[in-house]
Amino acid sequence: MDFEQRKNAFVALGHELSEALTQKNSPENLNIRQQQLLEIANTVHHFNAWFSPNHVEHALQGICNLLDENKLKVWLERYHFDQQISKTVGIVMAGNIPAVGFHDFLCVLLCGHQAKIKLSSSDSVLIPALAAMLTAIEPRFADKIHFTSERIGTVDAIIATGSNNSSRYFEYYFGKYPHIIRKNRTSLAILKPEESFENIEKLYKDIFLYFGMGCRNVTKLFVPEDFDFIKFLDEAEKWNYLSQNNKYMNNYNYNKAIYLVNGVAHFDNGFVLLKEDTGLHPPVSVLYYEKYNSHELLKNQLKEITQEIQCMVASDNTIVQNAVSFGNTQNPGPADYADNIDTIQFLLQLP
Repeated sequence: MDFEQRKNAFVALGHELSEALTQKNSPENLNIRQQQLLEIANTVHHFNAWFSPNHVEHALQGICNLLDENKLKVWLERYHFDQQISKTVGIVMAGNIPAVGFHDFLCVLLCGHQAKIKLSSSDSVLIPALAAMLTAIEPRFADKIHFTSERIGTVDAIIATGSNNSSRYFEYYFGKYPHIIRKNRTSLAILKPEESFENIEKLYKDIFLYFGMGCRNVTKLFVPEDFDFIKFLDEAEKWNYLSQNNKYMNNYNYNKAIYLVNGVAHFDNGFVLLKEDTGLHPPVSVLYYEKYNSHELLKNQLKEITQEIQCMVASDNTIVQNAVSFGNTQNPGPADYADNIDTIQFLLQLP
């Protein structure tokens, strides 16, 4: 396959996936692979209780957006996909949110390489289902996609995503190969004193989607001195469906008990805890905040933590340049690379 054939196959995958989501209530209008994907999407929570059907659907819709033909064209026209030797690229995927490894899968195959994939045990169903759809559309991809349940073994390059702890393991085993090794990142939001109700409503999506477990989820707020925490939590009520998830509520109840026993000051609306803390990585069900009274001090503070942040949400560009707009942290475009490392450029320059 040449580059255009590879790209067109992914565009076709996007069309099939979009049609499946649009026609989910009329599966008789869909082909068998679309029906099978919908069945998997609706039952994947049996394999991982964190993957609720509505969150899985949102993740799949995000993949449709990545595979939009015009977005792919704009994204990829900056690169030179010359004829090159196919390499074997290992992909160690995370499993914190549904199909989170798809972008690496896409990049490796678009560049003409072979993908040797080690799935997370938390997300072992969705990526193979999408790979099956892709190979049904373009059978020549079948020889390019390999899943392994063992150690990933010998490869020409590696892309591995995990925690700060697992990154040390990855460095030990894969440091000799050309690599991208990703660590813990998170996202934050800076609120103005006069932040609009519309922006606050959108911010809840950035916070609560995927139970707050993605690197693009906002887990830390910087708020003005007179911020109304009670109103903020009261107006988040429409997201209380999170409390129907037993795993989430186990975390909430545990953290609430710890705070109560230890006398830790916090706000609580029955499904999320809001705590003042200088940290960036709260436990599931907890949202950290800090107050600020000086834009200059805040900007200096943000500079110190840039390497730990995936997204900064703000409506004031004088504080954060290139900020993500409210409600859009979980709607990345194809060029919004994890850890801001250009995966395509890395893959095109493999020796």
